[in-house]
Amino acid sequence: MAKRVRFGVMGCGGIGPTHCGAINQIADAELFAVADILPGKAETVGRKYDAERIYGSAEDLLADSEIDVVCICTPSGMHGDGAIAALQAGKHVICEKPMEVSLDRCDAMIRAAQHTGKKLSIISQHRFDAASQIVKEAIDSGKLGRIVLADATVKWWRTQGYYDSGDWRGTWEMDGGGALMNQGVHTVDVLQWLVSGQGKVTSVYGQTRTAAHERIEVEDVAVLNLTFANGAIGSITATTAAWDGKPVRISIYGTEGTAIIEGDRLRLLKFKSGEEYATETAAAHALSVAKGGTASVKDDTLIRAAESDPGAVWGDAHRAQFEDFLKAIHEDTSPLIDGPAGRAPVEIILAAYRSANAGISVNLS
Repeated sequence: MAKRVRFGVMGCGGIGPTHCGAINQIADAELFAVADILPGKAETVGRKYDAERIYGSAEDLLADSEIDVVCICTPSGMHGDGAIAALQAGKHVICEKPMEVSLDRCDAMIRAAQHTGKKLSIISQHRFDAASQIVKEAIDSGKLGRIVLADATVKWWRTQGYYDSGDWRGTWEMDGGGALMNQGVHTVDVLQWLVSGQGKVTSVYGQTRTAAHERIEVEDVAVLNLTFANGAIGSITATTAAWDGKPVRISIYGTEGTAIIEGDRLRLLKFKSGEEYATETAAAHALSVAKGGTASVKDDTLIRAAESDPGAVWGDAHRAQFEDFLKAIHEDTSPLIDGPAGRAPVEIILAAYRSANAGISVNLS
């Protein structure tokens, strides 16, 4: 049996434990080490998830020659430094979203991966949700026809205490933005990825406000208008000021049908041909991964089986992305969400900020 791939998690705050838990669910992966500048936090997380080694600095973790992959779970504005250092230390890297807070830093990470020959993946786990995979197949196969409208809403609530809990939260330097960059980035990514087979986002017009929170530099309300290369238009609304929070909703309208994802579940997939898929549980993710592929809109048996299978628990998409990354390592291929893919939503969000500041539409390169 081949040696299990050993992971080190850099940063044991909010998202770090999620990475630890996902690693521990994968047979050929091992949570080998954790690190945090707060020794007590590293100790707590390391003991909880059975890490073999616990470090008080990123430098100590990166110096460990037995670590194969480093997960970057530090504040957003530190992602680039951590990822580049890990790549240069000979480690593969999985970096939390957003990739970084500037395109220059994103590009530096991509160059470091290319120069070292190591794999780089940016977390966007909702691409691996069954609903996302099913709708993506419907669009790319042409069954949904030509996309004409694509919209998404992220109407969440964050307390003032959330922003006050860390001096990096709500800052341009370390958070890189607010409701769009921190909370909305997943949805921005999934929306643009779903439609990308018919053309990327070509222009953005944005409006942003700091409407409901104090002591933050960034937006808690944002509305974007999008134009796609195929002529489709769309919109994204993101906020952390919507009491008391609603599920994320993505709606895609094509000339041959409609797809709606709500709360990471397939709410509706309906075609002019008469085919229709609607589910309240949409637990196909686990079944799809177990079968080594993605669910097809043509395979309604798979969808029905997932709905009725109590073992097909919805969620755990981080684990699915980790498994995709391990496959890329073993087969020397590119992960689904590599550096350029991770850069795409950051480019859209930064264009939205430029647009909001200048009051003009911004074209993407």
